[in-house]
Amino acid sequence: MTVHFSIENHVARITIDRPERLNAIDADTEAALMDAWSSIEANRDVRVAVLTGAGDRAFCVGSDMKKVSHSSGLEYWAHHRPGGYGGIALRDTLDIPVIARVNGHALGGGMEMVLGCDIVVASEKATFGLPEPRVGRLALDGGIALLARRIPYVHAMGMLVTGRRIDAATAQGFGLVNEVVPHDDLDGAVDRWVADILACAPLSVRAVKALVRAGEGMGPKEAQMLRLPQLVEALQSQDQDEGVAAFVEKRAPNWKGR
Repeated sequence: MTVHFSIENHVARITIDRPERLNAIDADTEAALMDAWSSIEANRDVRVAVLTGAGDRAFCVGSDMKKVSHSSGLEYWAHHRPGGYGGIALRDTLDIPVIARVNGHALGGGMEMVLGCDIVVASEKATFGLPEPRVGRLALDGGIALLARRIPYVHAMGMLVTGRRIDAATAQGFGLVNEVVPHDDLDGAVDRWVADILACAPLSVRAVKALVRAGEGMGPKEAQMLRLPQLVEALQSQDQDEGVAAFVEKRAPNWKGR
């Protein structure tokens, strides 16, 4: 099994488990990732997902070059990848937040998966990069499309046309990472982010992500006028009454997700 997938207490955890290959992704791993994201989308009990790699060296270094070296760049590009690299880089049908737990190198497709996540928590040992041009390839499963939209143009181009790696502190300075922590505190930091998300009404969180994603490229007034199903569901839910009642009664809310 190259991907470990579990759901417990409203939290989905997806771990790429090929540490001997720096969690590089082969065909079986890619298929397992696709299945995991589809399972999460079908399960309304899940409120947040955490994506990471096994071991201490790598989050994911992209495709297993030993397995794709026989394919031309054009053949690789033509292969259908719903949702972008790893099924998450360009996924627009998942309306729960996804946290990238970056425990080591996030390179190539691994970096593309990080770009598809909503919150990024990185070990101080982590590195980030899109080195595809250094092997004559291109970051076409989300890297080129997303990086210059996520960070300032000069920083994005500096990474894209050189294939350079950056460390976690630099990535945070560019705006790619929410928090950098000592390696031994990585799990604790991720758990704190998870707890803060679970403290919020799940339908409100779903609506927030849906509205942000749907409003990309729109002006503020146009985006504010969006009337998405997730928004309507949250505004007429039992939870929105529960949240106000809990505040008035000075107690923790009991979210039902409905």
